[in-house]
Amino acid sequence: MVSKKLNNIIEALGKHQDTDSVRVLNEIGTNCANDEVRELASKALVKKNIKESLEVVIKNKGKGINDLSARVAMSAINELLALKDKQIATVVLDEVINSDAEKEVIDTARSVKALMSFSA
Repeated sequence: MVSKKLNNIIEALGKHQDTDSVRVLNEIGTNCANDEVRELASKALVKKNIKESLEVVIKNKGKGINDLSARVAMSAINELLALKDKQIATVVLDEVINSDAEKEVIDTARSVKALMSFSA
């Protein structure tokens, strides 16, 4: 279980306006060996709802919606579905779908985009 202090740090980084917070959440949070830390970092990145943060959780193999842990991936997907404004997420998903990314990443993006269209 993640300590309350670490949870507060991740939450604060998620609310921070500086785009450097995206880098910290990406480098430290989404690369952590602990599933719960990766889950919290992914949630914080999605809640930021800016292109840079959404790219981390949507475009990268092994992170966010593409995490090897089903719990982390589903948590990131649920956060995307819960967004009030899905416009930026949709743009990033479209970029992935139309890119030369790995097939698994494209397929996941396509599936998430379909889910988002039903949750609108």
